[in-house]
Amino acid sequence: MGSQEVSNVDWQGKHVTVAGLGVSGIPAARVLHGLGAVVTVVNDGDDERSRAQAAELEAQGIAVRLGDGDTLPASTELIVTAPGWKPGKPLFAAAADAGVPVWGDVELAWRLRGQDGREPAPWLAVTGTNGKTTTVRMLASILEAAGLRTAAVGNIGVSLLDAVLGEETYDVLAVELSSYQLHWAPSLRAHSAAVLNLAPDHLDWHGSMEAYAADKGRIYEGNQVACVYNAADPATEDLVREADVEEGCRAIGFTLGTPGPSQLGVVDGILVDRAFVQNRQKQAQELAEVGDVNPPAPHNIANALAAAALARAFGVEPAAVRDGLRNFRPDPHRIEHVADVDGVAYVDDSKATNTHAAEASLAAYDSLVWIAGGLAKGATFDELVTGCAKRLRGVVLIGADRALIREALARHAPEVPVVDLDRTDTGAMSEAVREAARLARPGDTVLMAPACASMDMFVNYNKRGEAFADAVRARAAESV
Repeated sequence: MGSQEVSNVDWQGKHVTVAGLGVSGIPAARVLHGLGAVVTVVNDGDDERSRAQAAELEAQGIAVRLGDGDTLPASTELIVTAPGWKPGKPLFAAAADAGVPVWGDVELAWRLRGQDGREPAPWLAVTGTNGKTTTVRMLASILEAAGLRTAAVGNIGVSLLDAVLGEETYDVLAVELSSYQLHWAPSLRAHSAAVLNLAPDHLDWHGSMEAYAADKGRIYEGNQVACVYNAADPATEDLVREADVEEGCRAIGFTLGTPGPSQLGVVDGILVDRAFVQNRQKQAQELAEVGDVNPPAPHNIANALAAAALARAFGVEPAAVRDGLRNFRPDPHRIEHVADVDGVAYVDDSKATNTHAAEASLAAYDSLVWIAGGLAKGATFDELVTGCAKRLRGVVLIGADRALIREALARHAPEVPVVDLDRTDTGAMSEAVREAARLARPGDTVLMAPACASMDMFVNYNKRGEAFADAVRARAAESV
């Protein structure tokens, strides 16, 4: 299915089971009900919140079954699942046995494009282990600078269903897609797409690194103009080679070094394009300066190059790439500079919830005190510690699985001072900042890049980042 084709399903009276109450399930149930489908929502949980959500849906005529997410309702013709539901659930095994297709919310949104008679907007899609949200928001900023009607949607928080079915019309959508969403989106065909990087993550859900990579690679299927890959991560280029794309679609690499033909890269502090120019063997187009990227950390420059490649694939002029990058402001808790106190910079990268993200963050600083720890999610830390050991002034460890990092530090950086805070209450962050300040010297950076999830101590990474920022600001107030 090409990106401008639409799928005309007769929803009237179609029996659809929606798997999961939540940010994707509830809108999907309401949309399908509004289209005339007979909708039943099944949900594993049966708590107070679920019962309140169920009551609202039932008042609209939508059936809800709580505490029974594994049984396939009779006469189901289609399942629309929340992206987080694992493929191995009995519900999906029963669906396979009965020949019932399973879609995710992204697949549903893709199928509903253009059903109101409007020309559907092409999708520029982004996935990867880390950097997805930043890249998609950079891309949207560039597209806006080009005068295009666009929105950053998908896994980024704005529902694709809202974007596809809402009153506002778009020229193009910048779409963030997780591996979960891609798993359940078999007919998605983007205009152009990028895989930023691949590192082990969510392997408990996918079952193996191979399955995880294969789901990421689905984003390239049927691409029309460009499959954008990371030249420093050969696994992403492998996914391009394996993809079945439309004739004429090109492989476009991005690199932090000098780009070859059909690549974007960096030359003398300038982001340049050797892909979307007339003579890519001899010609390079200046797009922006490294200083236009905020912040100009190496992995963020890579994000900017990927965003620029997708925008250029859509025909955006170089000046809009520069202006879009200049206009972009990163989300909170992503390498966010909080304050300078006594000559030491304090940086919040609470979003670094895995080792791959933390590695990129740590690489941005020459001398630092690292605050790390939390829930490891099965990760190991030897490679991370080996890579950053020479830049560490000291380490402050917090959280449930901090011993794993402490042991890796003992093996690979035994000379680095380590403070192990044996507490997991939220107040531990203030002590962590005090200890980090004690270890730091003027010119250093205190970086909170935990390399772990936050839920052992905090509701989410946002709350963890806020606790860090509050502790830093309190320290700044004391030093005045």
